[in-house]
Amino acid sequence: MHELAVTQSILEIALRHAGQAGAQRICGLYLVIGQLSSIVDDSVAFYWDMISKDTIAQGAALHFRRVPVEMLCLDCDHRYQPDKEELACPACGGRHVRVVGGDQLQVESIDIET
Repeated sequence: MHELAVTQSILEIALRHAGQAGAQRICGLYLVIGQLSSIVDDSVAFYWDMISKDTIAQGAALHFRRVPVEMLCLDCDHRYQPDKEELACPACGGRHVRVVGGDQLQVESIDIET
């Protein structure tokens, strides 16, 4: 259910930026979603159709791009994408690591008509 709140935030961001650009219509939104995010694309699309109704974003296409998890080893500064079974650093075997990518949700770009 948190996708509703997320989708409302996406709409607010899109409308604000489209308004600043003098848009008559929002044609598409490009969203970047990390693999660690719990966001479900189909749920966002479902809510989008409901909440964008009667706005300049109604009918806008949503484009989702998933990005992989990226870790940083705090022992040797190696950046890597962990495999599903092992989170330890492949360079040094260290387990003192931090997530540095793959947990985000962001609006990457907006297509508009002016």
